[in-house]
Amino acid sequence: MRESMLQSAIFLKGRSLGRRFVWPFEMFMGIEASGGILLLIAAVVALVWSNSSLAPYYTALFHTEISLGVAGYTFSKSLHFWINEGLMTIFFFLVGLEIKNELVVGQLSSFRRAILPAFAAVGGMVVPAGIYMLFNHGTPTASGWAIPMATDIAFVVGALTLLGSRAPSFLGIFLVSLAIFDDLGAVIVIAVFFGGTLQLSYLLMAVAAVLILVMFNFLGFQRFLPYLVVGVVMWIFIYKSGVHATIDGVVLALTIPVRSSWNTRRFAEEAGAALQRFSPGADRHYTLRLNQPNAEVVRDLENLLEKVEPPLQRTERRLHPWVAYVVMPLFALANSGVVMSWEAISTALTSPISLGIALGLFIGKQLGIFSVTWLLVKSGFASLPLGTTFRHIYGGAILCGIGFTMSLFLADLSFAAPEYQKIAKISILFTSLLAGVTGFAVLMTAKSPSASFCEWKSDVVE
Repeated sequence: MRESMLQSAIFLKGRSLGRRFVWPFEMFMGIEASGGILLLIAAVVALVWSNSSLAPYYTALFHTEISLGVAGYTFSKSLHFWINEGLMTIFFFLVGLEIKNELVVGQLSSFRRAILPAFAAVGGMVVPAGIYMLFNHGTPTASGWAIPMATDIAFVVGALTLLGSRAPSFLGIFLVSLAIFDDLGAVIVIAVFFGGTLQLSYLLMAVAAVLILVMFNFLGFQRFLPYLVVGVVMWIFIYKSGVHATIDGVVLALTIPVRSSWNTRRFAEEAGAALQRFSPGADRHYTLRLNQPNAEVVRDLENLLEKVEPPLQRTERRLHPWVAYVVMPLFALANSGVVMSWEAISTALTSPISLGIALGLFIGKQLGIFSVTWLLVKSGFASLPLGTTFRHIYGGAILCGIGFTMSLFLADLSFAAPEYQKIAKISILFTSLLAGVTGFAVLMTAKSPSASFCEWKSDVVE
């Protein structure tokens, strides 16, 4: 009897710990899943549009020149540039916020929790890049080695959402964590390998802007506006310096404060005092307009919530829907418009570019992620949580072969020749579809999770 009660207590504690651990990821995955649907719609619209009689309008739209200027300085670029260099900076800003949040105060701040997705991400980048180079080493297309390294987490999360209870919660947590390290790897690759000729004067001005942002953080600036103003100026300096401009987003994100100006105890005391001043009505009393004292209490609570929420988390929370529902669909619309003629498809099927990308994404991703995970678990350096099997990990590893958004972005950076970009994009689209269908099928046939909560075994006994 005592043993049964003890097991029940441990199970309930595990559920409590699991909910505390899982709920931020559930919110993240909810946005990513619905954002993945919009991504898919945007990609389909781009493909239909670019292969219809209206194709000239598609080309004309994204080659439209847009000029921005101030004080006599004008900067004119195409709409495609502003999406790929401007809006994608916002995407990388969100990536930077997520990386900093998870590594500093999030679930990846623990070495025990971070080791599995971190090393799996490395395997999922190195092996695909190596496979690509097997087909393209020593050729003019070798510059595309980074394309199969990427994972589009929006589509991966969308597939997990469709699977429902057949996929354990940890699998989503594992894949989102892996994607964070995957994005970090992409940022490093872009910064190191995809810049132009360095202009030292502009680079020094960009460094000066970074120092100003660090000073803002040190002085305790909590409002985002000062960071934004300096970040925009820094974007210009970085672009002019020869470093890829999207790196500005990550650098800016790393300077956003992770601490709020108030501690939680002060918030609890003042919020409690404010609630004491609130006068509730009857049980079924619904008001169309709050009276003046209650309205003041609500405003006070709003101010308190604003003060206690760290700037980094507040910015990430507000920005995430905009990136998922606006930035990424626009990127997909601007970059998925590939003419799918039989000649183009047949050329892509036999091209070393296509073979490197397809085998890198589909074979390299699952081989790199699964083998590293298996080795870490079997060697005792990491452990799978309750309810998760290697079949779940394998299915998730196949899903990571959905490169889509980041692969399309890297293809645009890797190749200057339009014919190479076209071959790469056709391969990315078909391989991402194959990886999504195959990974979904594997997870559908996997055993349903045996536990209703998902924690690392070592965490349940903390």
